[in-house]
Amino acid sequence: MTAPHTDVEQVEAANTAFYEALERGDFEEVASAWLTPSDLGVDESYHDPADTGVVSCVHPGWPVLTGRGEVLRSYALIMANTDYIQFFLTDVHVSVTGDTALVTCTENILSGGPAPEAGEELGPLVGQLVVATNVYRRTPSGWKLWSHHASPVLAEDDDDEDDDTPTPP
Repeated sequence: MTAPHTDVEQVEAANTAFYEALERGDFEEVASAWLTPSDLGVDESYHDPADTGVVSCVHPGWPVLTGRGEVLRSYALIMANTDYIQFFLTDVHVSVTGDTALVTCTENILSGGPAPEAGEELGPLVGQLVVATNVYRRTPSGWKLWSHHASPVLAEDDDDEDDDTPTPP
């Protein structure tokens, strides 16, 4: 097996682990998926790791969040206010160049709540289609998220006929 293929598999595994941690509401694992200042050689004795702007995140409809403190607070808020979330990732593409990896995917998200107990029906769910770009950096402890950017996919409206194709008589 070639090294780049191994890198791609490792990035895919890191990306999958990130989404699975979100589904479980495991804040500690979500936090460990993100780069820390020490991962990049920033001396934390001189810089507050919560404020060092080494990571960034854009959730659909949110402004850019910069720094571990802001990014991790956003995930804590999302987890605290979401009873149930499940990601079905499609169109996953991984590209690795050196110590940086780019993952693009479509997040098919089901959310709502609460999660059903055994034998119970699932309550009302909301589906959302989101495209995401995740940038990873290689660290001594594995691939870590550097940036996450997600944007909703707008549904096509059948009533809108914005194309210039003439309608047959």
